[in-house]
Amino acid sequence: ILQALFHCDHIQYTLVPVTGWQDLGTAFLEHKEQFRYFVLINCGANVDLLEMLQPDDDSIFFICDSHRPVDVVNVYNDTQIKLLIKQDDDLAVPSYDEIFRDEDEENEDDSGNESDEGSEPSGKRRRFDEVSWESRPNETYGRTDKNTLIPAAMMFFELAWVLTKDTKDMLWWAIVGLTDQWVHDKITHMKYVTDIATMQRHVSRHSHRNEDDENTLSIDCMRISFEYDLRLTLYQHWSLYESICNSCYTCCHFKLWTLNGQKKLQEYLADMGLPLKQVKQKFNSMDMSIKENLRDVIEDMKDIRIQTFGAQFGFKNRFLASDMVHAAAALLESTEKDESDTDNFIKALDSLSRSNLNRLLSGIDLAKKKLIAIQQTVASCICTNLILSQGPFLYCYLMEGTPDVKLFSKPMALSLLCKYLLKAFVHSTRNKRCKILPLVMAAPKDVEKGTIIVVGIPPESETSDKKNFFGRAFEKAAESTSSRTLHDHFDTSVIELKMEDRIKFLDALITLLS
Repeated sequence: ILQALFHCDHIQYTLVPVTGWQDLGTAFLEHKEQFRYFVLINCGANVDLLEMLQPDDDSIFFICDSHRPVDVVNVYNDTQIKLLIKQDDDLAVPSYDEIFRDEDEENEDDSGNESDEGSEPSGKRRRFDEVSWESRPNETYGRTDKNTLIPAAMMFFELAWVLTKDTKDMLWWAIVGLTDQWVHDKITHMKYVTDIATMQRHVSRHSHRNEDDENTLSIDCMRISFEYDLRLTLYQHWSLYESICNSCYTCCHFKLWTLNGQKKLQEYLADMGLPLKQVKQKFNSMDMSIKENLRDVIEDMKDIRIQTFGAQFGFKNRFLASDMVHAAAALLESTEKDESDTDNFIKALDSLSRSNLNRLLSGIDLAKKKLIAIQQTVASCICTNLILSQGPFLYCYLMEGTPDVKLFSKPMALSLLCKYLLKAFVHSTRNKRCKILPLVMAAPKDVEKGTIIVVGIPPESETSDKKNFFGRAFEKAAESTSSRTLHDHFDTSVIELKMEDRIKFLDALITLLS
């Protein structure tokens, strides 16, 4: 969206993908001589950026980041840091006077009143009052990792709308950004439904605007429509049977990792009048009568349908917003060819453009492989009892040599596996206490360096506020045991850890959270 806005105004820019804080620091050092303005998307809000990057006084940062909490210094520095946030976004930050104090206050003998040049905090006038700030035991701000709020894509779309430069493509990208947060469990269901309603108003506005145009049926036009569609991942690009087997919702509903569950699914399809011959062939090749009535036929499963949007590109190609999310995520973390993170980022970005359908379709193929790998891993973890209750949380470790283990060395793939595994475990366990526990999961990251990647997610429940407290807990556990960890991810609930320190780190985490 931002690229499209830059193109509108012929603004030259350099795009630099970064995977973590170290990357960000390196990229800044490389480019700080040439540029004065830096736009940070989905990174930079939750640390003291000026302290970290040490920029020149004339460097200005525009930050659009949905990670919370926002660092207080970023909130109150309005000379070099410009936060792109909604006016009604409650940052829950204490008042300015509570956390900053005049340096002069400490030197009582300096009673001469200097004229106050400006109200904004500068290093010379006001010092961040760390003593009074750190000494408050009950202060939760900055100690929790509240999950993400307004997706950056929606923020930039609203910016484009205010500038009256919004297009249908931008609207579709904003919808994909919102759907990504829902797919990867970053927002509550309630927040998702509210934001979908906002997007629906924009969709109506754009559809209405184009009604009179002659191009409503041109071959390269794009139509976005609100759908109340099935929660079956990629089903329009797969066979219905495979989609049911590899979608988290239906897999947990039928407990497909058991023989009994597979039998139940066969019976269900028979009851619904869906012949196996039909559901096992590609969705596009199914009988029209079955395809058209499918949503009504599968209606009886609770919550099987979800509010979403679909886009029709020309006559032939139709995609749901979640199809785009799974395809882009699979391309972004592709492990098939040993390509750099930057190459993968550019491919994922290409897949969002209508002119690159082949890239999108290759992303959908990768996403199918990833979903199959996730479901197979979930089944093997549950059947071999790899999920252990450690007291305050559940823990699962994927051993080196597990099939597809390389795929789960990436944070988004491991987080998605974590989410699916916790859901499946809650459906399969009889232990009521285990149903309300969070899950910590570890997988090999780099065998040669002897590192593992660790992810923590909050408990599985429909009413959960999705707050994730693991970021701070991981830091504390690493500090107290001197474990060799790398807290490099923008999402603080993902860390890297030395293999040998795994046991002591885990013990410290148990003690800390008990």
